Amino acid sequence: MNFTLKGILEASVAKNGNYPAVAFVGEKPYTYTEFNQKVKAVCAQLQALNVRPEDKVAILSSNQPNWGVAFFAITSLGAVAVPILPDFHENEIENVLNHSETKVLYVSESLVRRINGINIPTVQHIIQVEDFAVLENRVGSEMPAFDETAEPAFNFNLMPDSLASIIYTSGTTGKSKGVMLTHKNLVFTAINSGKIHFMDTHDRLLSLLPLSHTYENTLGLILPIMSGSAIYYLRKPPVPSVLMPALKLIRPTIILSVPLIIEKVFKGKVLPEINSKAITRTLYKFAPTRKLLNRVAGKKVYETFGGKLEFFGVGGAKLDPEVERFLIEGKFPYAVGYGLTETAPLLAGFDSYQGKHQSTGPTMQGITLKINDPDPKSGEGEIWAKGDNVMIGYYKEPELTQEVLTEDGWFKTGDLGKFDKSGYLFIKGRLKNMIVGSSGENIYPEEIEAIINRFKFVLESVVVQKKGKLVAMVHFNIEELESRYQDMKDQANQYIDTKIEELLVELQEHVNSQVNKFSKLQLVIAQPEPFEKTATKKIKRFLYY
Repeated sequence: MNFTLKGILEASVAKNGNYPAVAFVGEKPYTYTEFNQKVKAVCAQLQALNVRPEDKVAILSSNQPNWGVAFFAITSLGAVAVPILPDFHENEIENVLNHSETKVLYVSESLVRRINGINIPTVQHIIQVEDFAVLENRVGSEMPAFDETAEPAFNFNLMPDSLASIIYTSGTTGKSKGVMLTHKNLVFTAINSGKIHFMDTHDRLLSLLPLSHTYENTLGLILPIMSGSAIYYLRKPPVPSVLMPALKLIRPTIILSVPLIIEKVFKGKVLPEINSKAITRTLYKFAPTRKLLNRVAGKKVYETFGGKLEFFGVGGAKLDPEVERFLIEGKFPYAVGYGLTETAPLLAGFDSYQGKHQSTGPTMQGITLKINDPDPKSGEGEIWAKGDNVMIGYYKEPELTQEVLTEDGWFKTGDLGKFDKSGYLFIKGRLKNMIVGSSGENIYPEEIEAIINRFKFVLESVVVQKKGKLVAMVHFNIEELESRYQDMKDQANQYIDTKIEELLVELQEHVNSQVNKFSKLQLVIAQPEPFEKTATKKIKRFLYY
């Protein structure tokens, strides 16, 4: 196996040339042969723009077929792709372009306005992703129009250890870091992820997460391209009015998701339907009848997703325990994976119907995970990883790199976890999020949040320590409260405010009755706006400390 992105693309084209590769929903796809020709034409364009090995080429674009074309073209030349998250703030975009010393920038039509007025001295050319037209040429010479039939003038000898991509994380703990991933990091992860769930030409993947995030980049682009599968993109954000017709049309076999997507379905559709009748509300409290109700609801949700799903991957954040119980009892083909940008990304995962409640599955083949310095009683400790998917470091940050990579090659994930007897990994939370109580006890805010988030009308929450007190910030579903009391008209707002005050008191009592004495909440406050989130919909906790 050629452990370069160019190598896996060429192997797939040779095998799957006439199969559909990438398309917008409802539009004619590029076949693998056509996709590869586009890649070659963009390689030729980049060569004409004097892009050489190790030059940085950024992609600031919404998901679309040409995103993958640009990515494979950049990396086929030995240049380094710098994917930028579309929802990055202008300041973050400017920082990434300057820090990476980007030479050429691909930008989609919808995001051009985001780069107007930002200062990026290293960028020589700006190219529109939709048609590869040069929007800005800052070096003076006349640029030829993009030629779809062009071939690169010469090929570079790519090595598996060549740098392929620098992915800037918008972490939950603050400053973005540029994670350096090699061709081998990415290809190794794609190959071994494919051993968890096999993919081939019968598979249709509907892409919902940003391609500039390593989760979608490796598992939603590189792996399906390697497998000869078809990838479909939406032209508009995945709101229900856009998503439902797309699911009906594509009938995907694979979707990669974050917990928020399936949690919204459960809390917005399944639970309200069960709670709408006194009889089903009562029956849901007893395990045997709850399982029957979940099975019926699970079938409906399965049909909503097109009725052909074989793998609904959930990653990026922890899945709500109640939602996961529904997925298991509803026989929904969900799967969970665990990983980080620094590990390209996957470290552990299970296939559909192989799950254990609240586990992220066994260690991915080809790598080693260990619990460093485990607690003698609980077996919990920091998860360390070793393998060919571990990054080579943070770009221009040797000290930060040294903090997380040991001399003998272990990567410190910063996550706390433990293994059960059958080798399934269970994540407790982030080491940085862990709160140390007044008597030295370990308090995991994620565990308290899981209880809060199951409480009526709660959408999301963050538990922090403020002035030695354990405080929960809670964002309620105001729409649901309003619909409940809309018949009250003028008094509704006043009533909702009173209701929220009551809910806060009730919630504090509810949580404190279910946690140990160290984890009891001293204060619960309403958070009027939704919390700010990362690309995988994890709350940016550092903003709320």
